[in-house]
Amino acid sequence: MDKKMFRSILLLITFTVGLVFVIVRFDDLWHMVRLILSQLTPLFAGLAIAFILSRPCAFFRRTLDRGLKGTPLTGFSLPLAVALSYVLLIGVVAAIFAFVIPQLTSSVGRFAANLSSYLAQVQVWINDITAWLHLEELDLSQFGQTLREFVNSLFSALSTAVPQLLSLTSGLVSVVVTMVLALVFSVYMLSGKDTLLGQCRRVLKAYAPKKVYNVVLDVASLTADTFSRFVSGQITEACILGGLTFLGMLILRLDYALLIAVLIGVSALVPVVGAYVGAITSALLLVMVDPIDALIFLIFLVCLQQIEGNVIYPRVVGTSLGLPGIWVLTAVTVGGGLFDLAGVLLSVPVASILYALLKRDVRKRLTRQEKNSQ
Repeated sequence: MDKKMFRSILLLITFTVGLVFVIVRFDDLWHMVRLILSQLTPLFAGLAIAFILSRPCAFFRRTLDRGLKGTPLTGFSLPLAVALSYVLLIGVVAAIFAFVIPQLTSSVGRFAANLSSYLAQVQVWINDITAWLHLEELDLSQFGQTLREFVNSLFSALSTAVPQLLSLTSGLVSVVVTMVLALVFSVYMLSGKDTLLGQCRRVLKAYAPKKVYNVVLDVASLTADTFSRFVSGQITEACILGGLTFLGMLILRLDYALLIAVLIGVSALVPVVGAYVGAITSALLLVMVDPIDALIFLIFLVCLQQIEGNVIYPRVVGTSLGLPGIWVLTAVTVGGGLFDLAGVLLSVPVASILYALLKRDVRKRLTRQEKNSQ
């Protein structure tokens, strides 16, 4: 037996043993993979932050390069652009939280104050329905008492939850450390993007065959372009949807127009699932004010989302990702089931990349078959 045959048989045996081991111990291996990925959370979070801020940073850098040209501060355009990008991010997040939390607290307090009148109105509706159906009247007084006790216990639990949460120092420290490390990683990635990309290309070129090198660069370029178009399209579409929601609620004279517009816009950043989360959350806020207003809002939002899904989204995001609707829903379902919220957020662009690569390969193979048949 020559060496080439022996090597092939040895590789085949090794592959078979490895495949059997993976099948038998798949749960343990998957648990180990998830454990490793969880330890790399700061790195992934930093990469996501740097990717989101890459376009604002590029804009600030171009502007600063033009503004500082010919001055002693010319070499500081990159660090200044990075700093301005993080100031913009922190300002947006702080503004959202500073606006949403007080109004949410006010809405819950209004609901607790008006709970008796809401229950009285519901009791009138039920009495009218039961009288029309010739049924015995239903008494909600006991239910109202139970609901009031539940609300009071909820407020009491919330008031005592803060000290308990603060006592969980280990979990709090872990979250803070993860956030700090993510910000540090993102700063390094954003400020040294050109250097890191150049180093990755050199290492790949040194150790990989030329064909593999070209394929990896092509896939990496497609991935970056797809994620960039996805993020830009989602943000633009979320801003448009939030603005239309605000205008519609002003016309309909519904409460919390700006708060709900922000909630709808932020939830729209999550594909498919975000629309339902934003609608339910906003309707619950309006139920605390007036159930009729909540019903009017839901009807308005359903109409608006139909316009958004059929007119706005195709024009803003359009077919730029090139992924049919059925695969978008499939990707979100599978990604959310496997990786929770991260899977929901990343499933659509990842599926778009795989779809584009498959479409390219199918086109090449069909072209090759047509040439061979001629």
